[in-house]
Amino acid sequence: MLKETEEMIGQCGLTWQNFDSKPVLEIGYLFQRAFWHKGYAIEAARACKKYAFEEVKAEEVFSIIRDTNTASQKVAARNSMTFRGEVMKYYREVEMLHYVYAVQK
Repeated sequence: MLKETEEMIGQCGLTWQNFDSKPVLEIGYLFQRAFWHKGYAIEAARACKKYAFEEVKAEEVFSIIRDTNTASQKVAARNSMTFRGEVMKYYREVEMLHYVYAVQK
């Protein structure tokens, strides 16, 4: 939500995802296209990482990002995450390659 207008611009948070045959805590976000490339994703990702480490007491958090989503891959790198591997995910019966990034406390 934008502080200035209280307009809902998207969502972010922590979710459980599967990677390497185990559940991992993932930072996820989704913003309306009009709000892309304005710094909201890195702000949200950093806040989620801080919350995961300080409040949830997680030892590691992940971001699982579509291989074609270079903007989110840059957000992961700016959030001190490093590449950990690849995973195939299925959406609407289509196989899609995703890159996995992670950071430890």
